[in-house]
Amino acid sequence: MTEPEERRDRFALIGAGPMGLATAKVFLEEGIAFDGFELHSDVGGLWDIDGPRSTMYETAHLISSKRMTEFADFPMKDEVAEYPSHREVLAYFHEFADHYGLRDHYRFGAEVLRTEPLGEDGAGWRVTWRDAEGEHAAIYKGVLIANGTLSEPNMPRFPGQWDGELIHASDYRHPTQFAGKRVLIVGAGNSGCDIAVDAIHHGESCEISMRRGYYFVPKYVFGRPADTLGGAIKLPMWLKRKVDGTILKWFVGDPQKYGFPKPDYRLYESHPIVNSLLLFHAGHGDVTVRGDIDRLDGHTVHFKDGSTGEYDMILAATGYRLHYPFIDDALLNWQGSAPHLYLNTMHPGRDDLFVMGMVEASGLGWQGRHDQAQMVARYIKAQGTRQGDRLRAEKAKGFDRATGGMQYLDLPRMAYYVDKATYLKSVRRVIADLGGRA
Repeated sequence: MTEPEERRDRFALIGAGPMGLATAKVFLEEGIAFDGFELHSDVGGLWDIDGPRSTMYETAHLISSKRMTEFADFPMKDEVAEYPSHREVLAYFHEFADHYGLRDHYRFGAEVLRTEPLGEDGAGWRVTWRDAEGEHAAIYKGVLIANGTLSEPNMPRFPGQWDGELIHASDYRHPTQFAGKRVLIVGAGNSGCDIAVDAIHHGESCEISMRRGYYFVPKYVFGRPADTLGGAIKLPMWLKRKVDGTILKWFVGDPQKYGFPKPDYRLYESHPIVNSLLLFHAGHGDVTVRGDIDRLDGHTVHFKDGSTGEYDMILAATGYRLHYPFIDDALLNWQGSAPHLYLNTMHPGRDDLFVMGMVEASGLGWQGRHDQAQMVARYIKAQGTRQGDRLRAEKAKGFDRATGGMQYLDLPRMAYYVDKATYLKSVRRVIADLGGRA
């Protein structure tokens, strides 16, 4: 490898998924130079099922409606389904990249191996990557990490000996994988419930193991996508829970009558399940709900309630872990299961390192990520100004996550969850304070 090239006039942007593309678009508009790095051969991130680290599966669709998910200044076409398939979403990102000329600013087929600060804040970063021609390095002004949150499987360990097939949801691609098999789905997040419906239709049998209960939300209410209702009137959380809980009883009923456990938390303290089909099949006896696993024995699964079941495949829909393999964890201010960053993106002690897109909230959509990118861009441009100094001091003195007082479940996937209204209000305040459009 030759001596690193000097690129101190620009940032290194890692990833060309939704957050990477939003950041690239905003930085171009704001006149901030960057070089993008993407492992795959094109844009789209995990939405490209053919990508080397995609966790997509053939029957996947958005769980939020297109109008609540799209970028505000680049709406999806009218002919796109209200809940687009992964292929429609990928086509959208291709069109987005074409429209804003983003591909010209990326190195594709480039895997970032290491990002190393040359010293204290502002001294520069050495970025090392590998492509088809070998290993390379360059010195950048700073680093923008946008490699996503759903690529590193969180695979549980089960006591005992298992003689059947055991896969994580990240290894699932097509319903034919269930053909002729007695399937146990472990985990009932949105992917787990979607995949369970596939197993019901294509496997010999399907059961689902759930550690706790969930709130189920239908995709349609009164003939409209459920997430497009409301919002005109901002309700306090206690009243919103009461109103929305009543609506769920009308349209979903009581999942406990089908064997689903009762949630041990209040509505909105964890991400809801946007799926009506699993309840439909449970009502028809097509799926059996099981409790938590105690141990495995051959093809037998022993559950903690004393019951047992015989299976050929266990599919663990147990989520993903935040994973930044190209940077030392100590540089990211980890606290618990996630880096602790100002508004989930700004390092408290550095102004040359940002984690983009490490945020989740019901209804945040890609526009919420776009706002985050605009906030970061405005802060970078405000370096050395009174407004920039004020924000630097604010994030250095300590801060809380923008939960809006919500007590989210203490789970890895909720460690970077925020309240949408609280988060966007804070982000847009920062943009306005830094002289941008709020």
